[in-house]
Amino acid sequence: MSGATPLGEFLRARREAITPQDVGLPEYGRRRVKGLRREEVALLAGMSSDYYVRLEQGRESSPSPQVVEAVARALRLDEEATAHLRRLVTAPEQRRRHRAADDQVSPQLLQLMDGWTTAPAFVLGPALDILACNAMATVLHSGFDTAHNLAHMVFADPAGRAFYGDWERAAHSCVAEIRAAYGHDPDSARINQVVAELSAASREFAELWSRHDVKSKTQEGKHLVHPHVGDLHIRFSAFTVNGAPFQQLVVYQAEPASPTERAFERLRALIRRPTDAPVLP
Repeated sequence: MSGATPLGEFLRARREAITPQDVGLPEYGRRRVKGLRREEVALLAGMSSDYYVRLEQGRESSPSPQVVEAVARALRLDEEATAHLRRLVTAPEQRRRHRAADDQVSPQLLQLMDGWTTAPAFVLGPALDILACNAMATVLHSGFDTAHNLAHMVFADPAGRAFYGDWERAAHSCVAEIRAAYGHDPDSARINQVVAELSAASREFAELWSRHDVKSKTQEGKHLVHPHVGDLHIRFSAFTVNGAPFQQLVVYQAEPASPTERAFERLRALIRRPTDAPVLP
């Protein structure tokens, strides 16, 4: 982490990602900065250059809602990035901080997941730590050295490159999800630990983290390649856990009567077999 404020880092990264052409500004001669200049953002947002500079430099940390919306429009932020910006200007004393106790998964949720014998399901923390999983999720991730954190599995485990059929998409998604969680609690010790470890271990992670892209888990498709049952084209859903807002329940599903559903049946059989089981016919 740099010495700049989270708000300043975000504004600078998003400013540098926009060209004058993107916002209809003329461009003359050679530019010494990447993206927009600070005074250009101030012009687009309808504020003084000095005030915007104070925002980026962390000397103004409590802008009004009107200023936040004006900056979001100037930087062409989408809905999620705008919500992230609003969270970054929230006063520290108004944030709900993550505590170790927030990583405890309720017995009721554990029982619910264990009852799902045909679908992998697991619970994630804000830093993408896997807090709990059912038997299907355990065997699904059995090819990894340690299946304890999704971001580590994508960027730091050799199995990740083969397991995620679209690795670049999975990598971008992981980083953007951690960035979204970071906006809720920039001082989170666990998030900062994961970011520091992966920034040191993976050049790709460090580059993606510096972009400040924000994206929460939603519902979409995913292509996985299991070492024993092959290709899995799944749908997944993510749900915030009531009573544990820092936790997400993730469920993988297969289309009925699809090759993936048949692969899930073979995957379920592996639960009762050694982890080095051969491919099932």
